[in-house]
Amino acid sequence: MRPVPYDPELVPGLEAFVGLVEIIPLRADTILANRAHFATIIPPIEQQAAGRAVTWENRVIPGPAGAPDIEITIVRPRDAATRPAPGVLSIHGGGMVLGTRFFGTPELIDLAERFGAVGVAVEYRLAPEHPGPAQAEDCYAALEWMAANTAELGIDPDRIIASGASAGGGLSAAVALLSRDRGGPRLAGQLLACPMLDDRNETVSARQYDGIGAWDRHNNDTAWDAIAGADRFTDRVSPYAAPARAASLAGLAPAYIDVGAAETFRDEAVEYALRIWAAGGQAELHVWAGGYHGFSGFSPDAAVSRAANAARDSWLRRVLGTP
Repeated sequence: MRPVPYDPELVPGLEAFVGLVEIIPLRADTILANRAHFATIIPPIEQQAAGRAVTWENRVIPGPAGAPDIEITIVRPRDAATRPAPGVLSIHGGGMVLGTRFFGTPELIDLAERFGAVGVAVEYRLAPEHPGPAQAEDCYAALEWMAANTAELGIDPDRIIASGASAGGGLSAAVALLSRDRGGPRLAGQLLACPMLDDRNETVSARQYDGIGAWDRHNNDTAWDAIAGADRFTDRVSPYAAPARAASLAGLAPAYIDVGAAETFRDEAVEYALRIWAAGGQAELHVWAGGYHGFSGFSPDAAVSRAANAARDSWLRRVLGTP
């Protein structure tokens, strides 16, 4: 099946990205090796925050009932606002099998400087050691902790969003579902960047990017096998693991969904937005021509990346009520 071609301006960034992260093909027997490799890619928070107008601290908070405590990192603007700040729950990517919360802290540093936001990055449990929806439960516990501690954090309880890319986008969608279903903290929005939503991995775009791209169909199969195990492809898969499985998308926080036209997750992201609209909800959808998975972060100077980042900033300003 012929893939959508990449925007030529994005190709150098794609090649650099694949060269950085695809050294060891992601398969069931290489998950641990990939974790070790990924741990070398993201600099420590001390280095990320050096010279930036932010403060940060690590904490341990209660996990879900019967589960271990959770490590988080809180990022704040160095100069405290005179009024409560917007809050961002940052959920990292990595297919729910790789990565750490420090994948998400660069975004929180940027949002603290530009929007005055207070961010919380959550260290959720990874599959296959912890099958889904353990990841979403950890992230939701972090949201509940944020909502219960808004006064101490300096956060406006009416301006909290969940934000993530790839697996983090899927988990942000899951947190929005959990909040709705459990009558939990009210989210102002859910930012779903190139979100990982559907364990079935059978869309046209998934087949177009089978063996090519920054996160291809094989990587996705490996991750979903780890997350869902023997339940994969059945109705036993929890919608809090795979949000596309949710029976209804009514009553959710407003969603921002963006995705590249040249990546595995294109069609499931579009379908998720369509289902939100069909249920009478709010979603802003952007499908960026020629964009590979995660293009706006890895090719930030390309014209399409600048447009994507500007659109995302516009949504953030509207939802968070910041200038």
